[in-house]
Amino acid sequence: MPSRRVPAYRRHKPSGQAVVTLDDHDFYLGKWNSAASRHEYDRLTGEWLANGRRLPATLDERTTSIAVLLAAYWKHARSYYVKNGKPTDHQHAIRAALRRLRLRYARKAVTEVGPLALKALQEQMIEEGRARKYINDQMACIKRVFKWGVAQELVPPEVFHALAAVPGLAKGRSQAKEMDPIRPVSEIDFEATIPFLSPVLQAMVQFQRLTGCRPMEVRLIRPCDIDRSKDVWCYRPEEHKTEHHGHERHIFIGPKAQTIIKPWLLRPHDSFCFSPRESVKDEGTGLTAADQQGRVGQSRPNARKQFYTKDSYCRAITRACKRADVPQWSPNQLRHAAATEIRSRFGLEAAQTVLGHRNADVTQVYAERDLATAARVMGEVG
Repeated sequence: MPSRRVPAYRRHKPSGQAVVTLDDHDFYLGKWNSAASRHEYDRLTGEWLANGRRLPATLDERTTSIAVLLAAYWKHARSYYVKNGKPTDHQHAIRAALRRLRLRYARKAVTEVGPLALKALQEQMIEEGRARKYINDQMACIKRVFKWGVAQELVPPEVFHALAAVPGLAKGRSQAKEMDPIRPVSEIDFEATIPFLSPVLQAMVQFQRLTGCRPMEVRLIRPCDIDRSKDVWCYRPEEHKTEHHGHERHIFIGPKAQTIIKPWLLRPHDSFCFSPRESVKDEGTGLTAADQQGRVGQSRPNARKQFYTKDSYCRAITRACKRADVPQWSPNQLRHAAATEIRSRFGLEAAQTVLGHRNADVTQVYAERDLATAARVMGEVG
């Protein structure tokens, strides 16, 4: 029976290099005990294992190196994934994927990175305990790098086509862990947390719970973004998640949510309704010592910002949950809570419309009908 051991990382004394023997072939990895040689060892043994403990076929053609491809793509990504002059969150995911590819394959030619290489990276992330969705997202990002390289004539088309054949990890068909689904926050936990938030944050979470808007949409709301000409107001965010697909976003504000946001509209039309500066100010005025200790606003450094960031909004709610001694919940759970209520009362289509979920094949006629439905729903719910 063949041994299940992985060939050892060894020192070649005459040359001072690290070496590993695979299929009776010695592979010199670089300086002994260096980080580069360790990465090369991981790469070679990972591909060897992924190929059934056999060496993959060697490609003799030498073209663009992976290091050159990654540098070119990162330059493109830094200018492409930008909104309003600022990097988008997607840049962080791209950076992680490029770094993972660079550590293993930087000195290889693009023609030497094939399906087995991607499978080896998948296995590496599974061993790290990464979630299946994260692994699939990282693999999709790496494939986009090679697809972009084809368009720039840095990568032969057949290389990308081979990588595209590697499927994503299917649910229940791999050892990768599954992420816990986002559950709606319970009304009991939600109401228990409210007293431990500053007035600014109280209004934010209540508005989000009533309208089902995304965390970003409540953080960036301004008076000029709200059409108050009808009984049910319409908030059209200047920025939203699917604007790069050409979609418009309509968030309808019913009577209950109007009551929540009205006091925060008395400011310059182009300023942000919910400011960390006011949250900090509230902590120091008109509150008892117990109130000041219990209520959660915003830390002093972030008080300089004109609006809450994604992280500062989440942190404020997390601190409030701890002080209220309730299970921790996030802003996205408010959106799920609103969706659950709307779906139970008005059906799936109404929930998809109110939350701004759209399919690529939705026609303009259906969009108009859906907007009327959303306005009617929020007239009763929000």
